[in-house]
Amino acid sequence: MIMRVAQLTQQRVFRITEEVLPDPGPGEVQVRVGAVGLCGSDLHSFAEGAVGDTPCVYPMVLGHEPAGEVVKCGPGVSGWNPGSRAAFEPAIYCYHCEFCISGRHNVCAHMRFMSLPGEPGFFRDYANIPARNLLAIPQGMSFLEATLIEPLAVVLHSMKFVALKPGETVLVLGAGPIGWLTVAVLKLSGAGRVWVVEPVAHRRELARAAGADVVLDPAAVDPARQVLADTGQRGVDVAVDCAAKGGSINQAIHAVRSAGRVVITGIPSEVQVPLDFHPLRRKEVAIYPVRRSNHDSELALETLAANLRRFAPLLTRSRPLDEVGAAFEQLERYEDGVGKIAITL
Repeated sequence: MIMRVAQLTQQRVFRITEEVLPDPGPGEVQVRVGAVGLCGSDLHSFAEGAVGDTPCVYPMVLGHEPAGEVVKCGPGVSGWNPGSRAAFEPAIYCYHCEFCISGRHNVCAHMRFMSLPGEPGFFRDYANIPARNLLAIPQGMSFLEATLIEPLAVVLHSMKFVALKPGETVLVLGAGPIGWLTVAVLKLSGAGRVWVVEPVAHRRELARAAGADVVLDPAAVDPARQVLADTGQRGVDVAVDCAAKGGSINQAIHAVRSAGRVVITGIPSEVQVPLDFHPLRRKEVAIYPVRRSNHDSELALETLAANLRRFAPLLTRSRPLDEVGAAFEQLERYEDGVGKIAITL
């Protein structure tokens, strides 16, 4: 099988090349990729040459929000046939370390994650992946729409730490795709007033469409002070940082009430992050960093299928594989009202 592959060869540079893909091995299926969403961590790799403290190793293949169809099944695979439509899980677990055995697969000691250095992602026509990494999608859901399953699963995992009670107030920092999905899920889950902080004007409007009650421009107001003023100096019950940039983590700490929760879904660019520890300590705030998702994909699929019209407006742009570099540049510059952008193959 000869396929096209989009390789990130250096910071901000993609190269489209051809590679030969062998037949799938035992327990594997060969899939044709139909669409892949661009993730914020992909943008870190493209624009910064690293994801936090994990540097890129070139050449590498990004893309971990894929969907497509089965082409061929390897030995020992049952339940899947050529033409089966599915979303593809990007994480490959060992299933025998202490964390997998305890059900915390997202911190598996031997995890392989397709799109990290050494593990090609899905900016390519075809891939061989474990059959257990497939999640069947309904006929009424397009491959483009199915790319939302992976980021939605991350958001649903974050909700375990949000631990929302009906009517609780929430501050969401950042209205990119993860922030947008967070607002939508919070509202579906019975949140009370939701504030959103977002510097990009069209993303503030997207946040309103997702259900935000108040949207704040951090260039115009101090978000934490405004939230405190709006809540009679009490603060919100929960702050969810989906940006992790521009001091947003500390804004979350200052805006949350005493004994509240701060959930950090975004990935900071910095290796060492400044932290206003003493307000955190005085208020005895619980702080939860989020690592991907953990057994949340099936619920994400069910949630997306049941609310497709609500979530679909996030998908504002798609571009073909040979325009992958331009897609990243468009996303980085927030051009043309971009919300979520995907590569279609």
